[in-house]
Amino acid sequence: MITRVYHATLFALYQLCIVIGIVAMPLALAARQAGVTLPVHRLLANVERAYDASRP
Repeated sequence: MITRVYHATLFALYQLCIVIGIVAMPLALAARQAGVTLPVHRLLANVERAYDASRP
C-alpha cells in the first residue's frame, strides 16, 4: 500500500515538474539570453529517474 502511495506521489511530482517547466519557459528564455540557465532539466531528470525506479 505504501509503495502505491509513493509511486502515485512521484507521478504527481513528475507531472508538476513538467507543468512548472512549461510555465517557466518565458523566464527560462529571458534568462538564457542573459547568459544564465535554469536547472529545470536536472530536476525533471532526477524525478523521472526516481519514478522509473519505483515501478514494480
